[in-house]
Amino acid sequence: MAFSRAVLLLLVYSLSLHDTVRGVAEICRGTHCHGGETGDPRPCVGAHCLGGRSSRPPRQYNPTTQGRSGQTVHSQHHVYHSSQSRGDTTDTYVVQPQRGRHSDSARESARMQTYDVFGSGCTGADCVTPQKQLQAFNDTRDCKGIECKLPLRIRPKPRPKDCVGEGCLADDAAASSQPSPVHMPDRAAQFLGEFPEFGYPASELGSAPLGVQLTCDIKPGENEVPSEDALILHLQLAKGQEKLVEALQAQQTIIRDLQQKLAEQQGALLAQQREILEQQRRMYQQMDVVKAQYGLLSDTVKQVSFQGLQGELQSYFESHLAGLQSQARSHLQKSYAVRKDMHMDVDAKLMDVVGEAHLPHPLLGCGAPCGPEDYCDFQREPPQCEKCTMCPPGFFLVSQCSPNADRICQDRDECLELPNLCEQGVKCLNTPGGFRCLGMSEREAAAGVCGHDYFYNQELPECQACSDCNGEPIAIPCTPTSDSVCGPFTDNLMSQSWGATVTLPPARAPGSHIFPGLQLNVQSKEASDLLSNHAGRLSFQQHGLMWLDHNFALKHNCRNFLQVGMRLNSSQEEEGHDLSGVRIEQPDGKYFQGVSVSGSAEVEPNHMLTLFLKSPNQHCNQSKDLHVYELNGPSFSMLWLSHDTGAVAMTAQMSMSAHYQTNYRPTFRITSVSDPYMVGLTHDSRGVRFTESGVVKFVLQQALYSMGHTCIREGFSLVAYANRNGTNQELMQAFKSGVNYRDTSITLSGAVRVDSGHSLSFEILSPSQCNIRYFGDSTGISILSLIWIPSAVSSALTATVSRTGLPSGVVRNKALLFQQVSPESDQVRLARSGEPNAQKNFVFRGDGTANVALNLKLIHSCNVVKLTLHRQGGSGEGGQATPVAQQMSGHMPEGSEWANVGLRASFQVQNGTAIYVTLDCVRGRVNQITHKGGTNISILWVAL
Repeated sequence: MAFSRAVLLLLVYSLSLHDTVRGVAEICRGTHCHGGETGDPRPCVGAHCLGGRSSRPPRQYNPTTQGRSGQTVHSQHHVYHSSQSRGDTTDTYVVQPQRGRHSDSARESARMQTYDVFGSGCTGADCVTPQKQLQAFNDTRDCKGIECKLPLRIRPKPRPKDCVGEGCLADDAAASSQPSPVHMPDRAAQFLGEFPEFGYPASELGSAPLGVQLTCDIKPGENEVPSEDALILHLQLAKGQEKLVEALQAQQTIIRDLQQKLAEQQGALLAQQREILEQQRRMYQQMDVVKAQYGLLSDTVKQVSFQGLQGELQSYFESHLAGLQSQARSHLQKSYAVRKDMHMDVDAKLMDVVGEAHLPHPLLGCGAPCGPEDYCDFQREPPQCEKCTMCPPGFFLVSQCSPNADRICQDRDECLELPNLCEQGVKCLNTPGGFRCLGMSEREAAAGVCGHDYFYNQELPECQACSDCNGEPIAIPCTPTSDSVCGPFTDNLMSQSWGATVTLPPARAPGSHIFPGLQLNVQSKEASDLLSNHAGRLSFQQHGLMWLDHNFALKHNCRNFLQVGMRLNSSQEEEGHDLSGVRIEQPDGKYFQGVSVSGSAEVEPNHMLTLFLKSPNQHCNQSKDLHVYELNGPSFSMLWLSHDTGAVAMTAQMSMSAHYQTNYRPTFRITSVSDPYMVGLTHDSRGVRFTESGVVKFVLQQALYSMGHTCIREGFSLVAYANRNGTNQELMQAFKSGVNYRDTSITLSGAVRVDSGHSLSFEILSPSQCNIRYFGDSTGISILSLIWIPSAVSSALTATVSRTGLPSGVVRNKALLFQQVSPESDQVRLARSGEPNAQKNFVFRGDGTANVALNLKLIHSCNVVKLTLHRQGGSGEGGQATPVAQQMSGHMPEGSEWANVGLRASFQVQNGTAIYVTLDCVRGRVNQITHKGGTNISILWVAL
């Protein structure tokens, strides 16, 4: 009977299972319907009610497949559970999905599902089907949305439905019948199983389950990442961000701690510095106390009786000699004799030192009493009286001079005495006799940074205390950049002169390049208080205005041109700036060339002057490409003017022309002027105006580059004009042989008299079809230098060569005859007819300093042409003439019609001194000397 009942139940369930496979969603009619999709809200009553909602098709449900095969294909990841509770030990079978479509496989799957649903523990018609009895057929009927993709352990627990009837299970039974996981093939389930925090909320709270909500929308066939992997990635990123935030917070805490420690260390360092400064202040206070005590002690020592000191010394030496005698007795006779000689020697020295009471000579053996400002120097053999040392500037007296000791002086620490001596943030360094502010420049020193009674020493460089001359008269007071000059006054001299010869330095090595520049050596035997010579460089020692002239002659094979010039340095360390420069064109080494370089400047003590020669490229060798001609007489001369003369110095730079042109009027830009009220530029910057009448000594040097054969044939001319009452009057001009595709320079120097309101302008004349490019820069190659001197202490004379009596043909040391052009002057004039050496000699009528500039334009065939300036009747010369300057020139350039030669010099003159010029032609003839433009002589005289 039991067997038949089981068979009946199996048939009934097979029919119900067949209906389920055909479609769970079919509409059920009758009293035993499940009520899943009918929408009937009434509860089911009866023994056959399954309870709960009807199952829904899973997300992998394919209606096409269902209709074709009659069965539902489940996903690979679905896990089927039995109706057993978690605590039941009965074996559980896992239904694997079937991939084939054969009928046998379908039947076998149905049979396995049937067995799994009913199990082996329920018999009889009254068995109550569990709430999850269809779990094996559809695991996802109680889930919604993305929750269906989660493993069963973390899937939210559904809320129970109210059940009415006999078939309803008790609450406790339903709670205890949780399905246990049978198989976990997913990595997400294995990973989430290790996190107990992903539990279900209590169902009795009545709220929705707190599951993990994924933000991605899962659609079949579109999402390539499983939901479990996405969840794991999301969790890992969240935890990685939390760790990063925690690490950043920890680093911020460490940084705050370090900043706090650094602030504490800085505070401690400042406190230590304050303590060190306080200790230094106390130390210097103690030093002052020691100095005072030392002074008192020295005074006390001086007052001690010399007789008591002599007695103590005598007793000491006697006891010492007695000990020596006792030791000598224990030796041999020979040793005793030696000791006895030593005893007698020491005794003799002791008598010399101690002396007798009636002898007049003082203690320690000075032969005679020393004077009030002397002391006995015991370090000499024999002791001698020496002058007491005077404390130098920047030192203070510690003890006065005494008969037995010199003065004691100690250096002042200016950095300690004056805390704000240097600017804020600049370190002050104490030096003997002065101090140094690190980084101080000469410009800052000139502004008075060193302070009162201190000057800036450019050679050290540092601030030094000014000399007080120890009671002697101060010739020149101390300035911010120069020390006081002690001794007799020298400013009573209005002018002075100085001359020297200039030579090339020896070649360092065969073929050494002169591209960096060669310093020319200035050699002079003449001593002067104006300047000193240090290794060929001139160092000025007095304030004033300087006019410099340099005559230079050479022959070179250098490519392109050479440049000879003057450079003024404020100190030995600084580079300085170029006063002037002249370019010597490239003649291919065929002939000698003579050039003259001139310039003016306002100088101060310690200024350095250097003469240099340089090449614009490295294709010039000193040993084989340079040949300097030795001139007779000084080739370098200087005219010094005191500020008491009222002279004004100005330098102006000429601008560069952007285009090639012929005639050219340069424009100027002032670079330096000692008195802008007296001397300035005109409104168009093409001339120099003067406020008062006086004498002007000027030089203009212009660098140019020319192209065209007419340039060589006719050459260039530089003309100076004086604008008087709106009209230009030609004063003088200089000639320069032309060049083709070459760099060269043209220069003009002279002295003229100007009146109030007059102006001075210049123009360069060149032939037609001659294209010229004019240059201007800061190297002194294109510059105007002048000195204006009041008429009260100066005068000027201008002349040209005479039309008759000029030398021609073979000329050997022939004197030139001149014709005066400017008005008469009281201090210098040209000898007239009827006087000795008429039209030859220029005679001075007063003591002073003279400057001569001569330009000569001529035609010749000489290998060498020489111009020599002679002086006769000067100081110490008597009636013999001596050369004071010389200049030379070589062959005339090929294709040129005219040649030029000139010289410049400064020298001392007296009342009755005469000067004249001679011309000499070596191996050739002088054909013509023009008396018109290009030939002139100008003489400047300045009172002593």
